[in-house]
Amino acid sequence: MATRIELEDFTPAATPIDFVEAQSWENYASNLPAEQRAFAASCGFEPKPERLLLLPGPSGAVARALFGVEREGARLRDPFLPGKLGALLPPGLYRFDQGPADPAAGALAFLLSQYKYARFVAPKASQPRLCAPEGVDAARISRIAAAVAFGRDLVNAPANEIGPEALASAAVELAERHGAQVRVIVGDALVAENFPLIHAVGKGAAEAPRLVDFVHGPEDGLKVTLVGKGVCFDTGGLDIKPSSAMLLMKKDMGGAAIALSLASMLMEGAVPIRLRVILPIVENSVSAPAFRPSDIYRSRNGLAVEIGNTDAEGRLVLADALALASEDQPDLLFDFATLTGAARVALGPDLPPFYTGSDELARDIERHAKSANDPLWRLPLWEPYDSGLDGKISDVVNVTSHGFAGSITAALFLRRFVSDPERWAHFDAYCWNGATKPGRPEGGEIQIARGLCELIEARAAALAESARGRDAN
Repeated sequence: MATRIELEDFTPAATPIDFVEAQSWENYASNLPAEQRAFAASCGFEPKPERLLLLPGPSGAVARALFGVEREGARLRDPFLPGKLGALLPPGLYRFDQGPADPAAGALAFLLSQYKYARFVAPKASQPRLCAPEGVDAARISRIAAAVAFGRDLVNAPANEIGPEALASAAVELAERHGAQVRVIVGDALVAENFPLIHAVGKGAAEAPRLVDFVHGPEDGLKVTLVGKGVCFDTGGLDIKPSSAMLLMKKDMGGAAIALSLASMLMEGAVPIRLRVILPIVENSVSAPAFRPSDIYRSRNGLAVEIGNTDAEGRLVLADALALASEDQPDLLFDFATLTGAARVALGPDLPPFYTGSDELARDIERHAKSANDPLWRLPLWEPYDSGLDGKISDVVNVTSHGFAGSITAALFLRRFVSDPERWAHFDAYCWNGATKPGRPEGGEIQIARGLCELIEARAAALAESARGRDAN
């Protein structure tokens, strides 16, 4: 698994990193020692974005690193661009000297770029290390980086390593480490406890389906419930996928990984909330007991659900989990899923769509996502499409017959299992980087969690401030 990466205490002895750009390069270079200025000129260095130059000192050791950037106003065009340094610099201890404008984002990106999935290939013996920039919350940045690494490990793991039992065990281990109350329901007990859709999707697999449900934090705190789709591998079921579409299906539990990463950030940070995490965990396999197209199951909230396609299984397991979550009437209910290819067609892999019944919540989500450089985009719960899910011999079908607007209709399906859409948001994530970018190495990715962590922290703080005001009166 990934090595824990964290910021180190500041020391002026660390090698300085200066962020340079074309507009100010001439003035900057004129202030360098003559030998270093001549060295930069002889190397043909130009301060273009992502260009790195290591300047030697009198002993020949690296005395300073120059890194080219591009700004929009006071901010870097890409706040995560300093993350590139986490993979480029030679081993040693470094510190930001001149820039970047957002040192917290740069430091986080530096740590995120150093992630490697090391279960089967040993990581490098040593990597560059970064001092905590002055004025940033180093503990928080390290905590977030560690939580993202934990989630990336889950997504990157092959399905023979992370099946339903192993994923549930990872969730339980995280919960118990923080003293959370945990419950796991396995196999036929799901039917006995009224989770028929979760059982139906997972009953064809070698490992039994299960539901993990844990609760953490003060009972009078902001009630936040996270629901994550935990499909450890998705063959498509009897509506089987082509082989090319199965290549990344180990990541179909990415929604559960997001929920666990976010839960880790919140619990490690001791955010004063009543956190609940619900993970429906299955493998969608082909076997004699597997559920079939045209089967009808009565869901947890009583709706009769007809199976139009067994490859639309994620919304089925989420339906029972959302119904359970709604029974507790949380203040915020977020669900995460690698749900539809339609979302990727609409917005691509880097920009997850989200849906909510509240304009105010949507604005809050967007604001904090932008602040955290954790991009997403709101799509509409378009009412005219909802009737396409109506069944002829059931209450609802899990797919429409026309196939259009697949991400929107999936969200509309989920909304039928939520008691208060004003407090709910659904996130349709990809959880994968096809190529390495600053702060985002190729492979499994945890999207959405950092922005929502900021939102939840802010709302918890506002609630605490309101309570203090009432006590004062």
